[in-house]
Amino acid sequence: MKQYLQHNEWLIIEEGWNPANQRISESNFSLGNGRFGQRANFEEDYTGDSLPGNYVAGIYYPDKTRVGWWKNGYPEYFAKVLNAANWIGIRIEIDGVALDLAHCEVRSFRRILHMQHGYLERSFVARMKSGQEVEVKAIRFCSIADDETGAIRYSLKALNFGAKLEITPYIDGDVVNQDANYDEKFWKEVAQHAGTDAGYVLAETKKTAFQVATAMKFGIYVDGKKVEANPYRLEKEKYASCTVQLDLEEGQTVVVEKFAGIVSSLNFEKDQLVGASQGAADRAYELGFDAMLQKQAQAWEAKWAEADIIIEGDVAAQQGIRFNIFQLYQTYTGEDERLNIGPKGFTGEKYGGSTYWDTEAYCLPFYLATADPHVARNLLIYRYKQLGKAIENAQKLGFKDGAALYPMVTMNGEECHNEWEITFEEIHRNGAIAYAIYDFIRYTGEKDYLVDYGLEVLIGIARFWAQRVHFSERKQQYVMHGVTGPNEYENNVNNNWYTNYIAIWCLRYAAEAVDYVKEKAPGKYEALTDRIKFHEYTETGHWKEIYSQMYLPYDEQLGIFVQQDGFLDKDLLTVDDLDASQRPINQKWSWDRILRSVFIKQADVLQGLYFFEDHFKEDAILRNFDFYEPRTVHESSLSPCVHVILASKLGKEEKAYEMYLRTARLDLDDYNNDTEDGCHITSMAGTWMSFVKGFGGLRVYNGRLHLRPFLPSNWTGYSFSIRFRGSFLNIRVNREEVSVKNNSEVVAALVLFGKELELPARGEIKNPLHHTK
Repeated sequence: MKQYLQHNEWLIIEEGWNPANQRISESNFSLGNGRFGQRANFEEDYTGDSLPGNYVAGIYYPDKTRVGWWKNGYPEYFAKVLNAANWIGIRIEIDGVALDLAHCEVRSFRRILHMQHGYLERSFVARMKSGQEVEVKAIRFCSIADDETGAIRYSLKALNFGAKLEITPYIDGDVVNQDANYDEKFWKEVAQHAGTDAGYVLAETKKTAFQVATAMKFGIYVDGKKVEANPYRLEKEKYASCTVQLDLEEGQTVVVEKFAGIVSSLNFEKDQLVGASQGAADRAYELGFDAMLQKQAQAWEAKWAEADIIIEGDVAAQQGIRFNIFQLYQTYTGEDERLNIGPKGFTGEKYGGSTYWDTEAYCLPFYLATADPHVARNLLIYRYKQLGKAIENAQKLGFKDGAALYPMVTMNGEECHNEWEITFEEIHRNGAIAYAIYDFIRYTGEKDYLVDYGLEVLIGIARFWAQRVHFSERKQQYVMHGVTGPNEYENNVNNNWYTNYIAIWCLRYAAEAVDYVKEKAPGKYEALTDRIKFHEYTETGHWKEIYSQMYLPYDEQLGIFVQQDGFLDKDLLTVDDLDASQRPINQKWSWDRILRSVFIKQADVLQGLYFFEDHFKEDAILRNFDFYEPRTVHESSLSPCVHVILASKLGKEEKAYEMYLRTARLDLDDYNNDTEDGCHITSMAGTWMSFVKGFGGLRVYNGRLHLRPFLPSNWTGYSFSIRFRGSFLNIRVNREEVSVKNNSEVVAALVLFGKELELPARGEIKNPLHHTK
């Protein structure tokens, strides 16, 4: 854990220069706007340790796998989110020497992420080897008001010298991915041009043939007066730059304002890309930096007005939740159903930037409660449109008759994960796809989704489960062998309790959906069954046989659900038995040792108890929590949030708060020693869940919003806002009471501390806090 960032309610502040933290800070100070984003790399040259990263949503490359591709059923590639053209570059040379903090004495350094208004600020004073001292101040942002544009204001002051200064704004598309399997460059040039105060690079991805145009336009000012110059223009492969030379006197300040336009062939015809990118850059230039920044601030203020969470009395906790919400909004806006939420968003290359089951299990609840319903709906449509690919994925593994296996990792619906224990065995992901449909309908009440889209997906998933299980003559029950549960520190196990349970639930829910659609829309039902050759009575009869006779491992003596067959034969140590020097075990131990150990990467059995807590009595949840949590090392970013929610339900305040800080500050404090690879974006949605479902006690049952909030002892109060079926509610909690205010014209159906209420439009109710557990 590294705690070098200052605590502040609205700012992320790095004070002082430590090159060892650069990659971590590049992740934490990242920017994005849903269309493109970037790591917090420097504008000027930096030859120290760094992970350059500029990313454009939906643009990827199918990188041929290094291992496993020759085996039957293995994907032939891993989809990589691509490092795209660097648009922030401003090379500075003073008397022919490049400004580079790796070769300077850094006298002061400050970097600030302004979350409230959505921009990054950096300032430093550096002494070059010549003794020349410069003061630099830089501000930049990716506009969410105009998501094709970005802007930089970069100022340099000569503190103790006069000199020849060369300023080179550039676009550099000759970039690499550090995670490329064969050290291949993924872009080829289409065109490039450098003008007097502008330039562009148009590049195309190999194999996938996406095109991205990146344009710039800039102005240079000395002491507020614009410099009229005839720059030296350089055009080379995937690169365009303009170099302006000037004489800078001691005490003078030069300012570069650089504007970028970034567009892709996802949204424009290829022959329109150059014009569109230039138009975006020109549009930003004409509006001006100050006006753009003002629009950026206004757009962010509007987002915070709907989604902010306020925590009183705990700055670390407050900063953490806002950082998580900020990064989520930077990553996904929900306006394009072709896009999804990569585990690293726009903050790094790891995991390929592809879609995982994280979206359905962790991200969907955030967007259900904080955005218009079409945003969450688009996340479901994304999977619906990839159903054909899910059926193909299943066919590659030998399944038939329309069985669908959704991918563990994908960009286009095709499986591209290439570790056998994940690709073939971590099939519980199918359950998360089905659960998301259920979760969406439960929250929104939009059961028409089942008619139009959901049933077809549910049938494909149910067909998969029906073929994946087999009947054990010895047990006289259905079983499932050779799986990996959410705890990836166990592979190729038999009868993972969570996988078996969610398979049962999927089969039952699919059968219920069949009955519903058949009754409500018989014409559409008949058309669907004819198209997918669904034999209702035969197939649903088989599903019922399976879900009524499925084996679920259980230990009578301990009164717990057993994670998988043989789990209790392990050496049942707890995390307290581990020496701190051995953590994290995924970086200190061999894989063989991890697999043989009892230690759990993330919630497994507890994941099922979180999803289906209304299926179990509280004492059963308690016994399982008390057994499994002490053996969980939380080395997946997705683990702490589930434990917060369950601990809150069980009245375990200390554990809930501990796990909340871990999830909220996972990247800010680099808990798992891996933030340098990028932030854990999808787990940030889990942080929101841990707050709202944990401390807020939010649930939805029978069309009503249930709330049972409690206040951690070291907080003096908190508040959060949610949307629910047309209403917009603000919930405030302090030491004395809970208030719920309806800031909409729609009556809200609530259950507060077990009491049913109808909250009228613009109405407010208050309830004493002592009703909490």
